[in-house]
Amino acid sequence: MRSQRPREAKMSDFDLIIIGAGAAGSHAALEAAKAGAKILMLDEQAEAGGQVWRAKSPSIISAPKTPETIAGDKLRSDLKSNNILHIANARVWQIEKNNDDLWNIGYLNNGQLHNATCKAIIAATGAQERVIPVVGAQLPGVIGLAAATALFKQHLTIPGKQTIVAGCGPLLIFTAYEILRLGGKITAIVSLNSKTDWAKASINMMARPDLLLRGAGWLAKIAAARTPIYWQSTITEIIGDTHIDSVNISRVDANWSSVSQGRKTNIKADSLCMGHGLNPAIEATKLADATHIYTPELGGWHVKTDDFGRTDKVGLFAAGDNAGIYGAGAAPYRGKLAAIAVLQFLKLANAENTDRLVARMKSAAKFGLATTKLTVLRAGMIKNTQQTAIICRCETVSRQQLEIEISSGALSPNAIKSGTRCGMGPCGGRYCSDVVALINQTISGKTRQQIGLATHRPPLRPLPISAIAQNFDYDDLPIPAPAPL
Repeated sequence: MRSQRPREAKMSDFDLIIIGAGAAGSHAALEAAKAGAKILMLDEQAEAGGQVWRAKSPSIISAPKTPETIAGDKLRSDLKSNNILHIANARVWQIEKNNDDLWNIGYLNNGQLHNATCKAIIAATGAQERVIPVVGAQLPGVIGLAAATALFKQHLTIPGKQTIVAGCGPLLIFTAYEILRLGGKITAIVSLNSKTDWAKASINMMARPDLLLRGAGWLAKIAAARTPIYWQSTITEIIGDTHIDSVNISRVDANWSSVSQGRKTNIKADSLCMGHGLNPAIEATKLADATHIYTPELGGWHVKTDDFGRTDKVGLFAAGDNAGIYGAGAAPYRGKLAAIAVLQFLKLANAENTDRLVARMKSAAKFGLATTKLTVLRAGMIKNTQQTAIICRCETVSRQQLEIEISSGALSPNAIKSGTRCGMGPCGGRYCSDVVALINQTISGKTRQQIGLATHRPPLRPLPISAIAQNFDYDDLPIPAPAPL
């Protein structure tokens, strides 16, 4: 892998640009490099590996090796030994197709804007965390489950001295295990899933007995620590003034609606890790105008592809969880399959027998689907979000404000955004859009497909004004002559 320092405008003709250097993107790059493709891989992080194989901070001199560390270190080593230009700390903000059928990618790196063109794109942008907020969710000390795992993997840091872990799915159990492994204390685990949910899911998890056994080890560690687990329960309120002090929890019914009827259990804590699954990160493919479909079992809205990551846009491919949440185990195979399709598209390789690779991908995906099913939101979940709960943290928009706007006739995501500014902040709606749509459903009675998605426009991520203006000089402005009197 060549230097990570960006080249200037001369780097403008790549065979393939890969957006994202996680498991899918990196394996796509390695596969495409075998055929001699000219590759640029862009990623926002300082090192390749994505969320699952996140690299340790340079300040960590030594640490016990975990399976994720071992896999991530090998991946980064493989990338460095191949002819792949990887630009780290690169924020993609624009994707468009030129008149000459080349794709143009705009990105920010080291405070400067750059452009690069290519014949094909693989969007491997992964997933983003979903949190269904309640009153107090914006308090300091409250973080997402995925955010917590980033702390563990990169910095070996725990979120607090007494932590509550809440939500659904396997990330809940992994987060609790990691806190204990790093010497932290867990006050309680609050799981929306029931024991029966897990028993049913474990049948399909047998597709990867090694991972199932590893998960059993996490539960054993939690049991040994005598950590209380509240099954089929949820956080109903986060209490605190300037910081989280405690939470109220309640039992939920089969639809995940609180059935406390005034009864509540209060648990003290100085930190809360809370998450409710993942949404595919579709901003890039949506901006590129690919077709997207809504599948609850795959995390919600995702770009539509075949097994090889082909979209309905010529030259645009997708790999990994942005094309549906199939999990980390399937991501490397999805990256390789997308790269094979790109090489055939570019006529850099002939068709080959990929049956075995597809079979491996589908076997790994079976495990991923079983875990994702544990995070599919049920109808009663949004009922637990109070009127005063902050839905859009960027613009401080409450559920009550959203309901007033929707009830007045603003039924599309764009109309709601225009009327409340919900989704206009730095996150661009990545944090709140799913929750806004759920609230819209309860009022309008529309399906998620009928509600649709907000329009995606550049920039995909916030850009500093200094980068946009750069060497701006008022003397360079073409000021027209004054109009005649």
